[in-house]
Amino acid sequence: MAECGSRLILAFDFGTRRIGVSVGNELLRSARELTPLPARDGIPNWETISVLVDEWQPDLFVVGLPLNMDGSESTMSTRARKFGKRLYGRYGKPCEMFDERGTTREAKAIAREQGHGGNYRKESVDGIAAVLILEGWFAQQEGLPAR
Repeated sequence: MAECGSRLILAFDFGTRRIGVSVGNELLRSARELTPLPARDGIPNWETISVLVDEWQPDLFVVGLPLNMDGSESTMSTRARKFGKRLYGRYGKPCEMFDERGTTREAKAIAREQGHGGNYRKESVDGIAAVLILEGWFAQQEGLPAR
């Protein structure tokens, strides 16, 4: 495992049609968007995820946890937790869940600023959301409030 503080992390924004992905370095506190993965009813092509794991050799996975605004669990949060457990089971790397409330809304605002208009199906915001999840996780590790 990498030295503490210099871990490589793959983060996921779980969805039923697409799963956003970002990669980041804990030491640099930087995250960048990777190509979102197609999913069928929340089930990704695990071979594609294996290619990402082989390429990036992450030390940790972070999965966005879509809680309700009042902090309670939702059907999607249960499914995201299951996805995180499958990541751990398949690859043997620790997986942490991160409260992602507000990231999709923020990702859509960022996409608008970047000139993507309102067509979120064509111009997926899932990768941007995965970056926001990882950046929020970095801030939490430092004891800072998320953006």
